[in-house]
Amino acid sequence: MSTMSAPNSRFVRACRCEPVDFTPVWLMRQAGRYMAEYRAVRKKHSILEICKTPEIAADVTITAAEKLDVDAAIIFADLLLPLEVMGMPFRFESGEGPVIEQPLRSIKDIEKLQTHRADDLGYVSESVRRVVKHFGDKLPVIGFCGAPFTLASYMIEGGGSRNYIETKKLMYMEPAAWKMLMHTLVEVLAAYAAEQVTAGADALQIFDSWVGCLSVEDYRQYVLPHATDLAQRLKKTGVPIIYFGTDTATLLPSMKETGAQVIGVDWRFPLDKAWSSLQHQGAVQGNLDPVVLFADKKELYARTDTILRQAAGRPGHIFNLGHGILPETPVENVRALVGFVRELSVKYSSAGAAR
Repeated sequence: MSTMSAPNSRFVRACRCEPVDFTPVWLMRQAGRYMAEYRAVRKKHSILEICKTPEIAADVTITAAEKLDVDAAIIFADLLLPLEVMGMPFRFESGEGPVIEQPLRSIKDIEKLQTHRADDLGYVSESVRRVVKHFGDKLPVIGFCGAPFTLASYMIEGGGSRNYIETKKLMYMEPAAWKMLMHTLVEVLAAYAAEQVTAGADALQIFDSWVGCLSVEDYRQYVLPHATDLAQRLKKTGVPIIYFGTDTATLLPSMKETGAQVIGVDWRFPLDKAWSSLQHQGAVQGNLDPVVLFADKKELYARTDTILRQAAGRPGHIFNLGHGILPETPVENVRALVGFVRELSVKYSSAGAAR
């Protein structure tokens, strides 16, 4: 069960759709190459070394959250870490992202996957524990995992993909193999993410980064039952569950059926329309285009204002980007954004409260 460190924080209350004094803000990929402090750490350590050394992962997490003055810290880890303990090693190629040497292509490959080693990922919960110890009840900590579909697509394609041909072929032509893979992933991911809550995480985000490649019908048939299984298991930990994917405007109402309390929205769909497609049930998170952070402050201010105006001071909005902060993003603009959200959201939250 939950041992939340900051259950009454602005961020957690917004996840529960409770009124807050101003809109909480945190950003995907808060700790990343756009930040000099992180680049300095990366000169000495690979991404996997950082993830597997709790002291460094915690430090990177804390530094970013404090420098940006955000309302939540998200633990520094990588979506693909569970693949290693399932028996699928991977490496990062510079400029290409993750590479999996032997992708899954058949039911035989899937039968070989291991589900009993989730404990070997304990270094992530140890990182969470350290961040929680540092912040106490001052700042909530977000744990996370990849979603079954997104991790499956990496495992099958052997890396990122544009068309997800191999993934969809397996899905359409070998439904029994697909189902087995989904069940296997849910087992591992549920154990892994729940452990982060035991370590003190206040919320969990499920990243379904690639699920936007699916039609609504395919999502509902091949993904929704398994994403729901994962979300429901994680809800038992007692912390709010955030479910996020990119390019998912058509999928949002189906994603909501998983039972996740917060739905992440990317920048391609106006926040007010996204929220009404969910019939304003539950909270939403989003949804500034990460590239707006390269614009001048006047443009950034205007775009921030638009999103907050669309949220209209309704309880249950968490401000975020529609995807992660990009390398080369000016840090001063990221800091300015956090300030703009505080300044502008007060105007709308009081308007919302007065209605």
